[in-house]
Amino acid sequence: MSLLCLEASARLGSFTAAAQELHLTQGAVSRQIQALESRLDVRLFVRRRESLATTDAGRYYLEEIAPLLQRLERATVNVMAFKGRGGGLALSVGASIGAYWLIPRLPAFTRAHGEIALSLSTRVGPADFKAGTIDASLEFGDGQRAGLCCDFVAALDLAPYAAPAWVARHGTQIGAATPGSGLLHHHTLPDAWEQWFLAEQIDAAPGRTGPRFEIMSMALNAAVAGLGVVLLPDYMAEDMVQATRLVRLSSRTWRSPKGYYLVYPEESVQSPTLQTFRSWLLDSAQQR
Repeated sequence: MSLLCLEASARLGSFTAAAQELHLTQGAVSRQIQALESRLDVRLFVRRRESLATTDAGRYYLEEIAPLLQRLERATVNVMAFKGRGGGLALSVGASIGAYWLIPRLPAFTRAHGEIALSLSTRVGPADFKAGTIDASLEFGDGQRAGLCCDFVAALDLAPYAAPAWVARHGTQIGAATPGSGLLHHHTLPDAWEQWFLAEQIDAAPGRTGPRFEIMSMALNAAVAGLGVVLLPDYMAEDMVQATRLVRLSSRTWRSPKGYYLVYPEESVQSPTLQTFRSWLLDSAQQR
């Protein structure tokens, strides 16, 4: 209770407002804060006549415990909603792997585990667990994140694709003669073309120019529109190939040294809901 009083008082800037939100008396909230300060042997608030402000120690403490309070709230809501038979799982997912790889597989998960309610959000780059709003992240990286568990899910294998109209104009050869503006880049792997040319033993200079896109799905759509050649994993390109909107220009693939990982806090290892999803996800990745 003292931690809830601390969070509400800091957020609302008033013991009185915190007491109203928590359905306590102002005196009860004040005593909870005093007891917490005594236990920590540090002042958490600066008390003024008409305002309440956190000290530096108070702000630091709140930043550290906020994720724990968020998880506690979610756990309480889940237990109330699912009566211990399952729960909610909040996932942060990379935009491209989420839309083209994970979501097509999710019906199998929901059929097998209807007791788990998934909530998906997306972001570019590593997920931030400090806010306590997500339980796990499916993200692209090297699998090295301090204080977090990182389970390898899938490699990223890339091959070149272009629209048939672009191929009709420029041909299928990707090399020194290819105009730099015809090579599409994405920030997921900004040096992908240079690494591709290096693996193919071709001068990498053309890979240093051309349109750049924040995520792979934007680069895919640019290629479909005839803007140039893009390096994509097959799970993103295969539907467009079948629809004759993209053509694969090489049978060779290049594997990134990074890959996709399921990332989650170490304290979540014992979460049954997370472990159920983790087992399904790793099994699904093996079957692809």
